[in-house]
Amino acid sequence: MRFSAALLASFVVMALAPAPARAQGYFSPNVGYDFGGDAGNCPSLFGDCSEKRTSYGLTAGFLTGGVFGIEEDLTYAPDFFGQSASLGSNSVLTLMTNLVVGIPAGPVRPYVSAGIGLIRTNVNFTPSALLSFSNSNFGYDIGGGVMVFFPHHLGVRGDFRHLHSAQDISILGISLPSTKLNFTRASIGLVLH
Repeated sequence: MRFSAALLASFVVMALAPAPARAQGYFSPNVGYDFGGDAGNCPSLFGDCSEKRTSYGLTAGFLTGGVFGIEEDLTYAPDFFGQSASLGSNSVLTLMTNLVVGIPAGPVRPYVSAGIGLIRTNVNFTPSALLSFSNSNFGYDIGGGVMVFFPHHLGVRGDFRHLHSAQDISILGISLPSTKLNFTRASIGLVLH
């Protein structure tokens, strides 16, 4: 009888004991579509300008207990302002650190995120890159999405976020008023978890 009571007490204590904290780590290569604001905003003075809105990125992060987490997002958008022989090359690189709040619903994880980081703009005008400028500005983003985890450490992720620079763009050290970069990005990617 004592042995049964002790065994039952052991099971009760184990059932009531807090579970060890677990972190769900993930890595997600993705492809995105930039739109709104300054994305694909071909300057009208370049008649041969065509919009290019594709971006490529990598996101790595973790969720503790499936709820709170942090992630790093690195995305490169070539020809962000458009593609033109007159315009030359241009791009936007974003590196954001985001706080993530997820809703653990089995293999489906909806989440919201917000963060801060770097938004780097690069523009080279032709001929021979006579005029070129690069800006590294502080920026922020806010968004959300859903991750679906499949067995065998695979999944998919859909993400939607708005990005905004906190500083105006400057050319040759001169800040241009009202030129804060802002745009929205929708992306989809594979998740390795």
